Amino acid sequence: MAATTEVTSRGEADQPGRLPRGGTAKSRGGALREGGAAWVLALPFCLLFLTFTVWPVIQSLFMSFTDTRARDLRTPFAVNIVGLDNFTKALSDPLFLKAAGNTAYFVLVGVPLTLTMALAAAVVLDRGITRFRAVFRLGFYLPVITSIVAVAVVWRFLLQQDNGLINTALGWVGINGPNWLGDSHWSMPALILMASWRNFGTAMIIFLAGLQAVPWMLHEAAAIDGAGTWKRFRHITLPMLRPTILFVSVTTGIGYLQFFEEPYVLTDGGPLSSTISMSMYTYKQFGFGNYGYAASLSYLIFVVIAVVTAIQFRLLREKG
Repeated sequence: MAATTEVTSRGEADQPGRLPRGGTAKSRGGALREGGAAWVLALPFCLLFLTFTVWPVIQSLFMSFTDTRARDLRTPFAVNIVGLDNFTKALSDPLFLKAAGNTAYFVLVGVPLTLTMALAAAVVLDRGITRFRAVFRLGFYLPVITSIVAVAVVWRFLLQQDNGLINTALGWVGINGPNWLGDSHWSMPALILMASWRNFGTAMIIFLAGLQAVPWMLHEAAAIDGAGTWKRFRHITLPMLRPTILFVSVTTGIGYLQFFEEPYVLTDGGPLSSTISMSMYTYKQFGFGNYGYAASLSYLIFVVIAVVTAIQFRLLREKG
């Protein structure tokens, strides 16, 4: 009988999901206290997150289906629900379509240019430069942490038509520099050049971390087999950098799809709306008091970002 009781008690204790009888109440009480303490510590963040993030998102989503204007803020429940009219209006708005085309131009040219500059700088700093490496890293990263206003002031002087440094340098080789910020054909390339110079430092730091994770013994083995520098870079470095390239491409693409600061501080969307972006056009609609329409534009930008990000994941993810 004693052996049977011992076997039964041991069998109950060994059953998954059940606690020994002697420690059940104490263990459950400790778990409840720990869970309660965790919720108490997390409660301030949860309240702030719900108040300043979740609720504004829900409210803006509702606003995108209404005709809310600035005059309706005092009577928010008196607005009319217009359904998808704001979205259909946006898709037929010539200026918004122009802004979407400008944004696509900025992303399709700016992202590859930024990533190429960042990867080239990372490769040089990883293997090519041994002395003063930290100084070069800081110098390349410095534009990222510099105020956009300060960067814009410097680039405005660089891009001046008559006595700007860029046109002066072009004149040394017999090229008559264009009116970078006053010509609708050259204004967007000028902004892309500035944005790439300002933002490639972040991608460079991430690429440096990825390059340092590539085993150098693979390069040595390939060199023994007769592979040159380009072949080693193409068949060893790039495949092993695929996750890093995916991450940098996605983050840079998301940032460039929302580009706003460059045209806002340099061109105000001109000349002839050649540099206005989707984010800037949305901002202007908020300024005009068209809150419902501006909210719908914001969600269209969100959808575009989600689609572009999904495409990048599909193209750049590692093949399983």
